[in-house]
Amino acid sequence: MSAHDRFIPLNIAVLTVSDTRTRDTDSSGDYLDGALRAAGHRVVAREIVRDDIYRMRAVVSNWIADDGIDGVLISGGTGFTGRDATPEAIRPLLDKEMPGFGELFRHLSVQEIGTASLQSRAFAGLANGTFLFALPGSTSACRTAWENILQSQLDARTRPCNLVGLKPRLHER
Repeated sequence: MSAHDRFIPLNIAVLTVSDTRTRDTDSSGDYLDGALRAAGHRVVAREIVRDDIYRMRAVVSNWIADDGIDGVLISGGTGFTGRDATPEAIRPLLDKEMPGFGELFRHLSVQEIGTASLQSRAFAGLANGTFLFALPGSTSACRTAWENILQSQLDARTRPCNLVGLKPRLHER
């Protein structure tokens, strides 16, 4: 049986960026947590932080430095208002950006929310061999990203290729 024939569970951390949500009201974090677990992945950490560049960087930096974490899903702070700072906080941590993620996410979103999708600054990249995905904070946006992009790309069985298949080569120099 080859690696493409079996599911390989990943260790994923989930971060919600919000000034108002708590664990009781974090519907986006709950959705991502449930979707990851239902797919067979392990949610190894979950936190909520305010829209604060340095708090976000501190949490995500610790996760990036942890060899036991394969990926980070961030929900919130990707909009266009003055408090939305996830791209400014996280992009400097990236070794490589994955422009196709944001492009594909906005393409899919236009079908759901029309031209309002241009306000999304969703993005993804790689840092220290860890995949990072920054999603809008709405539960429907998280569902769009999971069902249409992430679920298949975080599954080793997806052909012709997927992100899991790249894991052994991410630290090449």
